[in-house]
Amino acid sequence: MARENHLTRRAFVSMAALAATGLAACSNGAMPQGEVDDAAHEGRAAEPGGTEPAVYLVRDVSPEAMQAVFDALGTSFSGARTGVKLSTGEPGSNPLDPELISGLVRAVDGTIVECNTAYGGERGETAHHLEVAAEHGYTGIADVQIMDEDGSASIPVEGGEHLTENLVGAHFPEYDGFLVLSHFKGHAMAGFGGALKNISIGMASREGKCLIHTDGRSHDSPWGGETAAFQECMAEAAKSVVDAVGGNILFVNAMNHLSVDCDCDSSPAPAKMADIGILASADPVALDQACVDLVYSSDDDSADLIGRIESLGGEHVLEHAEKIGLGSRGYRLVEVGA
Repeated sequence: MARENHLTRRAFVSMAALAATGLAACSNGAMPQGEVDDAAHEGRAAEPGGTEPAVYLVRDVSPEAMQAVFDALGTSFSGARTGVKLSTGEPGSNPLDPELISGLVRAVDGTIVECNTAYGGERGETAHHLEVAAEHGYTGIADVQIMDEDGSASIPVEGGEHLTENLVGAHFPEYDGFLVLSHFKGHAMAGFGGALKNISIGMASREGKCLIHTDGRSHDSPWGGETAAFQECMAEAAKSVVDAVGGNILFVNAMNHLSVDCDCDSSPAPAKMADIGILASADPVALDQACVDLVYSSDDDSADLIGRIESLGGEHVLEHAEKIGLGSRGYRLVEVGA
């Protein structure tokens, strides 16, 4: 039975900014963007009965929890073809376990979709990327398509301050809607990675990734951008994806293996926090905000992950996403049994 839970976020002394050097391979070395005002997040979750978007939470990480939290959304997809967007992850990282997601992927009759990386690694070229997808077990549960194997497609960015177009994989228009499965964790440039990163950088072609990373200045290099502008471009690219499918998109975040490093890092730091659970929402801004708030409200050893988020001003992507109308940072947290 679902119940609504009013979160309070424990006080936390802001940590010193991490050094720009020594970040993981997917960072461009941009300087931290300052501290986050912790008091601003007290009571982010709304009181029961409000009109804020619902974020559903199952405090378990299992195939049953994955299905239960999706079912709690009470809706599904229109159209004939559904893409399941996830990160295939670099070898050695902690991408989503195929056993965790296989039942839900099959339930929506989805094709797993990804795009090649712009930084190289083992997923910078389609043939090798598909090998990694196979090694990580994804080809065993569904068809897998690298959406930018044939280049880019342009979709408009409405209401952006940096981007006027977003370059996604050329096969993006073949899908009527998307189920977005994200592994929530830290990130060495964005501060954290969740649903917004998965549909912005994750949906972008290699060329599109370069545009997002460089504030629209470069089509062939992801390096040299400034962190706050990168985060704002992520929000704008994410909005273009949601707009392009008419909102026919749903989001699930798994909060397990809560490393400070993302799945683009082949040697992520071990997680110090215990797993929290699986969350779902039709609003990606509310979903990612709820995940951040759960990290802060945890009694576990969350200091490193909080430090990563704050050192890079990670919540700025949520601020900009709300500003441009992608979603709401306020939400109702509804706990669901598996």
